[in-house]
Amino acid sequence: MDLEKKPEPEEQPQPQRSAAPVEPARAETAFADPQGALRASDADRDRIADILRDALAEGRIDPEEHSDRIDAVYRAKTVGELEPIVSDLPGPRTRREPAPAYDDDPGDPDAAADSLVAIFSSTTRKGRWRVGRRTNAFALFGNIEIDLTEAIFAQRLTTINATSIFGNVEVRVPENISLRGNGSGVFGNFEVVTLEGVDPQAPVVVVNGYSVFGNVEARPKRGKWITDLQGKLRKHLGH
Repeated sequence: MDLEKKPEPEEQPQPQRSAAPVEPARAETAFADPQGALRASDADRDRIADILRDALAEGRIDPEEHSDRIDAVYRAKTVGELEPIVSDLPGPRTRREPAPAYDDDPGDPDAAADSLVAIFSSTTRKGRWRVGRRTNAFALFGNIEIDLTEAIFAQRLTTINATSIFGNVEVRVPENISLRGNGSGVFGNFEVVTLEGVDPQAPVVVVNGYSVFGNVEARPKRGKWITDLQGKLRKHLGH
């Protein structure tokens, strides 16, 4: 006997599962640096070095402290290490610096130069005096001392031509100017301790010459500084 074929039960629709909410993609967040952990760039170090340079030129820190702080700048790896180095100093200047007060006109190259002569004698120029563009120093069995540490520089470039024959010519300058030299000695000594002033407007002193059985020497005088180069020049020149 044929069994009555029972209809197969209809599949009951399964309840649809609600799709899990899709989390929005997280935007890349900018690197926060609350503790100064951001790595320092060359530009960051240069900015701090500029602040130190200005502080040195203004007499806020001395050369030894400037050297120590510059070493710390270029050892620093993060911005957080850089900022404390200048925390006690003014920030970078935001205004344009005034034009230098020097008279940069080279003038007449044949104009008379200042002359210092010592023959079996001694000659000294020091204290508050106005430095000319050119000074000729000649020592024959004598001694000449030129001390520029308190002098008034009315021009950017000052040239000293020194000749020593069985004699001695000594030049002393402040520590924060530029000093250069060119010369030679024949059975004698010619020595110039080269300096490069931190302030780009610092005076430049060039010592040229030679010695024969004598001595020509130019070097900075420790502890002697022109503390406000441009301010002093403007004051004395009436600007």
